[in-house]
Amino acid sequence: MEARLLRVLCMCSALAVALPARPPSVTIGALFTFDSVIGSSAATAIRLAVDDINRDATLLRGTNLSVLLQDTKCSGFVGTIQALELMEKQVVAVVGPQSSGIAHVISHVVSQLRVPLVSFAATDPALTSAQYPFFVRAAHDDAFQMAAVADIVAHFGWREVTAVYVDTDYGRGGVDALGDALEAARARITYKAAFPPGADRAALGDLLVRANMMESRVFVVHAGPDSGLDIFALAHTLNMMDSGYVWIATEWLAAAIDSSSSPSWRAITMGRIQGVLTLRQYTPDSDAKRSLETRFSAASRQSSSINVYGLFAYDAVWMAARAIDQFLGDGGNISFSVDPSIRDANGSALRLSSLRVLDQGEQLLRKVILANFTGVTGQVRFDGRTLVNPAYEVLNVGGTGVRRVGYWSNHTRLSVSAPSWTDGGGRAPNRTQQQQLYSVIWPGDTTAPPRGWVFPNNGRPLRIGVPYRTTYKQFVSKDSGPDGASGYCIDVFKAAVALLPYPVPVSFVLFGDGVKNPSYGELVQRVADGSMDAAVGDISIVTNRTRVVDFTQPYVESGLVIVSPVKATSSNEWAFLKPFTPGMWAVTGAFFLFVGAVVWILEHRFNPEFRGSPRKQMVTIFWFSFSTMFFAHRENTVSTLGRFVLIIWLFVVLIINSSYTASLTSILTVQQLSTGIQGLDSLLSSSDPIGYQVGSFARSYMMDELGVPVSRLRELSIDEYADSLQRGPGNGGVAAIVDELPYVELFLSTNCQFRTVGQEFTKSGWGFAFQRDSPLAVDLSTAILTLSENGDLQRIHDKWLSPGTCSSQSTDVGADRLNLSSFWGLFLISGVACFVALLIYFARILCQFCEYHDGGRGGSDEGGGVFPDPERSLRRPARLSSLRDLMSFVDMKEAEVKRAIRSRSGERRLDRSMGGSSISEGPSLSRPSSITSPV
Repeated sequence: MEARLLRVLCMCSALAVALPARPPSVTIGALFTFDSVIGSSAATAIRLAVDDINRDATLLRGTNLSVLLQDTKCSGFVGTIQALELMEKQVVAVVGPQSSGIAHVISHVVSQLRVPLVSFAATDPALTSAQYPFFVRAAHDDAFQMAAVADIVAHFGWREVTAVYVDTDYGRGGVDALGDALEAARARITYKAAFPPGADRAALGDLLVRANMMESRVFVVHAGPDSGLDIFALAHTLNMMDSGYVWIATEWLAAAIDSSSSPSWRAITMGRIQGVLTLRQYTPDSDAKRSLETRFSAASRQSSSINVYGLFAYDAVWMAARAIDQFLGDGGNISFSVDPSIRDANGSALRLSSLRVLDQGEQLLRKVILANFTGVTGQVRFDGRTLVNPAYEVLNVGGTGVRRVGYWSNHTRLSVSAPSWTDGGGRAPNRTQQQQLYSVIWPGDTTAPPRGWVFPNNGRPLRIGVPYRTTYKQFVSKDSGPDGASGYCIDVFKAAVALLPYPVPVSFVLFGDGVKNPSYGELVQRVADGSMDAAVGDISIVTNRTRVVDFTQPYVESGLVIVSPVKATSSNEWAFLKPFTPGMWAVTGAFFLFVGAVVWILEHRFNPEFRGSPRKQMVTIFWFSFSTMFFAHRENTVSTLGRFVLIIWLFVVLIINSSYTASLTSILTVQQLSTGIQGLDSLLSSSDPIGYQVGSFARSYMMDELGVPVSRLRELSIDEYADSLQRGPGNGGVAAIVDELPYVELFLSTNCQFRTVGQEFTKSGWGFAFQRDSPLAVDLSTAILTLSENGDLQRIHDKWLSPGTCSSQSTDVGADRLNLSSFWGLFLISGVACFVALLIYFARILCQFCEYHDGGRGGSDEGGGVFPDPERSLRRPARLSSLRDLMSFVDMKEAEVKRAIRSRSGERRLDRSMGGSSISEGPSLSRPSSITSPV
């Protein structure tokens, strides 16, 4: 036992000699602005963190942690100088800074000197770049916060946002992230109102006045607490905090509200920001968090509360301390060395040569990034160099405080349930309440979500492009009235605008030279380029246009159709043969004869009307066969099988007669195509020229989608349609015209000699075009649906597009002849019925014949019947005799057959009884004695 104890003591001694002794103290630095909202909270939190670390016996065992605080005074230059002073004092890590701009500058310093920089408030997403390897963010960057803002915007259906931000790295980086997040949510930043750091109230007031002249009423304020509160104070003065406005502030506002407990401050400031939405980084409740808040209030000189940045500053100090402890526990030794590249220039007083490089900086940085503990902000762990589990509270300012209306996390998005990461992987167990928020009280003390936009307050009405049509002006064209344009499309637009709950000032601008119809693709492109705010007219909604503009709900159903000339054809003396093809006529006639023959076979033995001389029977077959065509057959069917076949055949005849009558009527009355084009397939297979309307998308559709060569296409005005179709492809005209259905209907209403052929081969409609993401397009779509439901849309249509003289005429052309493929099923049914009936009939005949034959063989030689006597049988082959016997049997009447079978059956029974008596009486009555008698 003593030997074992001695060995343990020796090992401990050897280990103590092998591991270097821990230093008595280590120093870290802290950079932030002391007198700022964030800095004042961070200063107290950092001091409390250092005290708690030094009191913890399990951390930094025997090593005291000290901190050097440096005031950056919210200046990049001063911050750089303060960072260099910290480096001279050989700190092993730096906590801070709070400013993203200063972090960009001093990140180069710490990278050169290999000192980890752990920031608790620099949220610019660009700092995560590999350009700053020694920068570690102990909070969530603005990319997540702006994703939360974008989800709020999308949740309420807003499309346009005005960004008000400070023009620094922090402001620009956040707004860039906001723009990317909004784009993913199909929204956008329409105006960027940037102001320089330290801008006075006059400059901020001018900025807000310009922003208020824009269309968007959704403002996102991304600034610092001081300048941000000035913006809200000026917005309150400019009546921009009334109903109809939406204000979303990033987490700076929540930090300012949490830090200020003064009743006078709250009475003044909170009254200016009623209805504002703001975000706050989510930190779950815990005993450690509540304890820190209590101690912070006691330690704070101004009796203020700790904000979320103070919580992250507290955990940042613990992060650095734990990394130092692990580094020392692994046997690390802190040392500094001279960097030969850093030296003082001649006559310089900067003392750059006093700066030292932390030799173990990279090892210490890895320990910082490997942090994994639970702090006052929740779980502290990195994924790469990004803190895991980003989450925010969505707060609504009301009264003298804030009200939580929901949460946002990177996994559940908007939700009314608090984020929970029970599995450590960042996934919430309950995802049933995604994209939800509690009700919000908006500026103006209203609970109805604001529309989020108004027309620009710059005195300019919307510029509405209108096609200057030269043909069919009923749709839209120039007018001498005050609007300068009129037509069906203009009236629909005015009626829809009248249903909107707000005024829409518009100015119609004619597009086109008035000589020919303009190009509608160019008009839509004008809207996309911003030259016009919208386009109203007979504009088709097609794929390539929807890529550059937004369309309203279609107010007219449209699509491409084919127009071809037709001619009336007079019937000739053989017109009655046209309904059926020759093959159909041949099969029908053959089936009449076949069914007649089948019925004769089935009725011959039963029905006396189907018996007689061969000539009479042939006449009966022909007469019965063709009389069924008119249901005029006078012969009755008495057999079950005959009636079964006849019923099925009469049903087939009924269908054939009806089809023949309908087809003959159509052939004698409808008009026929004067060209061979009967639809899209025949149009594409031909080589004849095709016409299309000037400015129509039909040209590009036929070329790109249908593969029609450009040499076949002819650009025509509607006035040229009739002449080109009448002249035809042989005389310089066209074989057909492809145009949209509304134009074709109006053209055919006054041109009766033309008709549409085939089916409508595209499905689209007419709509009003607006710039991308225009909210007016959504509201007008709702108004158009209302017009359709209440009947106003149809009344406007009837006013401008009344039917012409040809509207009542049929548009059917080219009745097709009926062929065998349309009736083969009926013929198959009839043929199967005949075959089954004949099969049953002949099976029955064979059974009767066998029974009859057996009876004849057991009778006397003198009996009659159809069988020959033995002497004749010796003179003829047996097979020929049997065949004749069968044919003779088939020709017999059914009653005779049954009578003969019964008679022969009786004789056979009598013979059997007589044969039994001769055996008992003696051989004198036996039949063999007759064989010896002479013939």
